[in-house]
Amino acid sequence: MTATYAAPVGETFLDLGVDQRIVDALASYDIVHPFPIQALTLPVALAGHDIIGQAKTGTGKTLGFGIPLLQKAAGPDESGWNGLEAPGKPQAVVIVPTRELAVQVAGDLELAATNRSVRVLQVYGGRAFEPQIAALNSGVEVVVGTPGRMIDLMRQGRLDLGHVTTVVLDEADEMLDMGFLPNVETLLAAMPTERHTMLFSATMPGPVVTMARRYMVQATHIRAQDPEDEGATVKDIHQVAYRVHSLNKVEILARLLQAKDRGRTIIFARTKRTAAKVADDLAGRGFAAASIHGDLGQGAREQALRAFRKGKVDVLVATDVAARGIDVDDVTHVINFQCPEDDKIYLHRTGRTGRAGNKGTAITFVDWDEMPRWGLINKALDLGISEPPETYHTSDHLYSDLDIDASAGSFLPKAQRTLAGLAAEEVEDLGETGKRRFDGRSKARSRASGSAPRTHDPKRRQGGGKSRQGAQGGQAKDRPLPDAESPVRRQRSRRRTRGGKPVAPSSPRG
Repeated sequence: MTATYAAPVGETFLDLGVDQRIVDALASYDIVHPFPIQALTLPVALAGHDIIGQAKTGTGKTLGFGIPLLQKAAGPDESGWNGLEAPGKPQAVVIVPTRELAVQVAGDLELAATNRSVRVLQVYGGRAFEPQIAALNSGVEVVVGTPGRMIDLMRQGRLDLGHVTTVVLDEADEMLDMGFLPNVETLLAAMPTERHTMLFSATMPGPVVTMARRYMVQATHIRAQDPEDEGATVKDIHQVAYRVHSLNKVEILARLLQAKDRGRTIIFARTKRTAAKVADDLAGRGFAAASIHGDLGQGAREQALRAFRKGKVDVLVATDVAARGIDVDDVTHVINFQCPEDDKIYLHRTGRTGRAGNKGTAITFVDWDEMPRWGLINKALDLGISEPPETYHTSDHLYSDLDIDASAGSFLPKAQRTLAGLAAEEVEDLGETGKRRFDGRSKARSRASGSAPRTHDPKRRQGGGKSRQGAQGGQAKDRPLPDAESPVRRQRSRRRTRGGKPVAPSSPRG
């Protein structure tokens, strides 16, 4: 069903049947009144019905499934614990497509479970197996993770899904796009058939709905929409698009980042190389910028996100790996450095701003060859910007549209460089997995994870073991090896032969 919702005056989570301990935990973080998706799904989910929930990005889907999940789970010090078939085994599982989203969802669940003894574990790749295995051995009630790492732990016999009573697929459309569907089906097949299943996402293409209905029983499809927000995008986001030349983008960026009242800003790039280059360019211009992309180790990715959340950097340049995992309420600007591939990616990128009722600005750079793609996005979302104005860093409308001071230049003035920067946030040693033993071809990855790349040692081949000749009989034992003290290399003596017979050396020509 599709439903609009107007919250009754003063309605709280307690009015919707939420446990008092969860209500108190949320209230301590000033979360008192439910968003539309929460108000519509909580009564249905708390009654144990399967749900397909759809709402715009940034409107509170996590608590929409998180509260019913936590309310059904029992912790070690709570009633119902002794009645469990296998106390300490996971009772609920949340499957997400990206590591960043796993961190965000687990954080929200831990917040809501502050007054409970329910334990929440993050499980995803890039981190060492041992801490995750140790947590599973000691007992957890809720597991939040990516499909790949969950399957690895399950096949090792460490993750037991045989007692799961609630499963959530978050951002299922992204998992479909990333090719995770077979992995998700493997995980679902390892769970009991009688379970509570919920699926949440901002967009819901047909294949996702088909998959969901295959594993759900009489699922209720809830599409929540604020009656005052009928557009495809969130009404509190100011949408802007400019047609710009690729060589002028960084100059325009430098001006945009000096707009009045600009807070935390996320810049989205299409490729890993572009994200790294843009972050370096901005840092060279005095901005506190960091990048996050797939070539970075997990430690470096989490370092950048922590620095961004703590305010040590206020500009994060990211690929789409971060579009579904950054939940920071006060992101004021989202900038698409390159035009998104389609309207779904546009929605998820721009949804990083204008969250939880705040206002935001979404700016898209459209190159000349990207105009057909932008036309499709504009039409699908009805943005009303069919012809983005041609814009350069000298264009007057750039400054008036985004409230930029006319004196803003290519570099951030030194007086405004007050943030500590990325270097002020330490890289956590995560015991990262998946690294090459010989890092000559992955120096960037080694630097990102904080480890020194292995260097070539010219003496290694000389003294590290027996040579091939030595192993075959030692006939090369008396032959000196070249080193720094023997600059002249011994010449090999050659004998000329013809037909197997020695040939005398010819005399030099006169």
